Amino acid sequence: MSDPFALFDEWLAEARASEINDPEAMAFASADADGRPSVRIVLLRHVGRDGFGFFTNLDSRKGGELAANPNGALAIHWKSLRRQVRAEGRVEQVSDADADAYFASRSRDSRIGSWASEQSRPLESRELFERRVEEMQQRFEGQDVPRPPRWSGFRLIPDRIEFWSDRPHRLHERRLFTRDGEGWVEGLLYP
Repeated sequence: MSDPFALFDEWLAEARASEINDPEAMAFASADADGRPSVRIVLLRHVGRDGFGFFTNLDSRKGGELAANPNGALAIHWKSLRRQVRAEGRVEQVSDADADAYFASRSRDSRIGSWASEQSRPLESRELFERRVEEMQQRFEGQDVPRPPRWSGFRLIPDRIEFWSDRPHRLHERRLFTRDGEGWVEGLLYP
């Protein structure tokens, strides 16, 4: 198979059937303008030939890092399947329409939380955050909760995708897909 996204779709379907929690959880790494990396778990909310997408507060640490350095890497580990996928590439912000559509699909409480949170900023106390949530509930009582202007999403557009499968005696299989124009070249890596 020379289409990494078709293979990813197969693996993700298997993970959704077998993983106990969050088969869409992925580690996402970004780096600041000086190249200092940071990594966190985010949820994969879109995958397609246009890349791997997730959503966040643009003022968060990752949002600031991606504004300064639009490159990233991700890793998804499915322990029950003994598999992982890694991807690297440039990162672009999604369209307002894509951000609006995903935001509207979230629960009301999650949308309220997006308004109340100053993600990645210092928080004086948990009580302050809870008070902000309450204020946002009152602000939007009886009406739809729109997407905050500082909330959007990103898409990692990979130029490398690696599929790792566990094998006995650490003789793992590593399949590497490298972007070549509009297509992909597939090869193997030593484990």
